[in-house]
Amino acid sequence: MPILTQELVRAAAAGPTVSLPAPALFDLPEKVLQFGTGVLLRGLPDFLIDQANRQGIFNGRVVVVKSTDGGDAAAFERQDNLYTVCVRGIEDEVPVSQDVVCASLSRVLSARSQWAEVLAFAASPDLQIVLSNTTEVGIVLDETDDVRAAPPRSFPGKLLAVLLARYEAFAGAQDKGLVIVPTELIPDNGTKLRGILRELAESQVPDVGFLHWLENANTVCNSLVDRIVPGRPDAAARAALAQELGYEDDLLTMSEVYALWAIEGDERVQRVLSFQPVNPGIIVQPDINQFKELKLRLLNGTHSLACGLAVLAGVPTVRGAMEDEDLLIYIRHLMLADLLPGIPYPIEEKTGQRFGMQVLDRFRNPAVEHRWLAITLNYSAKLRMRVVPDLLHYVARLRAVPHYVALGFAAYLLFMRGTRHEGGTWYGEAHGQEYPIQDEQAGFFADLWAHCPPIELVQRVLSDLGLWGTDLTALPGFADAVTRYLLQLLQEGAAATLAAKLTKTQRAAV
Repeated sequence: MPILTQELVRAAAAGPTVSLPAPALFDLPEKVLQFGTGVLLRGLPDFLIDQANRQGIFNGRVVVVKSTDGGDAAAFERQDNLYTVCVRGIEDEVPVSQDVVCASLSRVLSARSQWAEVLAFAASPDLQIVLSNTTEVGIVLDETDDVRAAPPRSFPGKLLAVLLARYEAFAGAQDKGLVIVPTELIPDNGTKLRGILRELAESQVPDVGFLHWLENANTVCNSLVDRIVPGRPDAAARAALAQELGYEDDLLTMSEVYALWAIEGDERVQRVLSFQPVNPGIIVQPDINQFKELKLRLLNGTHSLACGLAVLAGVPTVRGAMEDEDLLIYIRHLMLADLLPGIPYPIEEKTGQRFGMQVLDRFRNPAVEHRWLAITLNYSAKLRMRVVPDLLHYVARLRAVPHYVALGFAAYLLFMRGTRHEGGTWYGEAHGQEYPIQDEQAGFFADLWAHCPPIELVQRVLSDLGLWGTDLTALPGFADAVTRYLLQLLQEGAAATLAAKLTKTQRAAV
């Protein structure tokens, strides 16, 4: 079977359902420098740039900097930097299946062995944009890094070296600055990267003109990316896809349908990122906090409140919960009736409702196997960050108890009941099966369950300032509701508690 190459594309020798790029796209100018080759970059920014190029909107390709010579470097060279994105999922409750060969990448350069070529591209008049995804630990200050090394050790050091080379090549011309969009999954990623670049420049580059150019000619944007890109499927699935596609692709990437790339920027950023109109998921505006809040509260918050309840009910996966009537109703009402009104940021109701329905589509995706037990990792910390601010705002705004949140908290307390300790891990039990409690508070909860009756346990946990940063028993009626649901879970089990909680009217609304 042939491999994916430009020759194969020119011959149109792929399966009938594959969307191939026009060969003319291979000759577009290089406008983007990208640090990282990971599946998130290939499945979101690079994919969207490819879609724009196909529509004649952006008309630019991406030069990728890879930190090492190993890994998939040979595959990029062997496949002429082409790769397939297999999009699978649900959109507006309709199944979606698309196979797209992306031609947005032009070259992949090794920072270790081709750093001179990276710096040469820094002087290109066509270069406009820098993208990155170097994992959460990539945006860190290395005070001993050397910006003149070949290459510098850290990602910020490499980026500063690129900017310095560009400054020198164009004699500090103000119109040669770049738009820099980090996509690392940390809060205020652009603000943090900008500060590190400034600190490195102040300590390593004596030219005050460069510092002025760095801060005034370049824009470093905060951004938020959200798309599940699992990467390569297993061997059996890969073989089946190869038969369907008509070629082999060692860079094949699976992706869900949903895509969000929210970028904080002004009119100049919008002009430079001219691929924005290609997809409604690309958003460039001065304030992207609403997208952070929607994701954190409705997607992540729902995960965190439903995970323990689902495990206790014997439903192992998120998709399985979408096929369980009681859990589906609970999740829908938790998200839209409790969490949406409690978001501590002004959100238009239609925007929140639309986002919530997209989340439910994502939860239904048959191509993504997301296990609830994996979501319980660091359970306590996730509830504090994702749910407590929402809970406080809900009570202050509506002066009522969010009962779906209260049931989720009760399930959390029961899930955290460790009954056996082995090898440094506490284990709980549900339906005759043990599960690990992967939370730094596991020992604390095991001791509470061993010595406190449930009513006292609820009071002690909810009033613990160390856990929540506030006293949740001060919220009128909340502790009583959590206690009532916990006793019901203990007496009747999770499935029966869910069934009793949900009325016929609620069932009819789904």
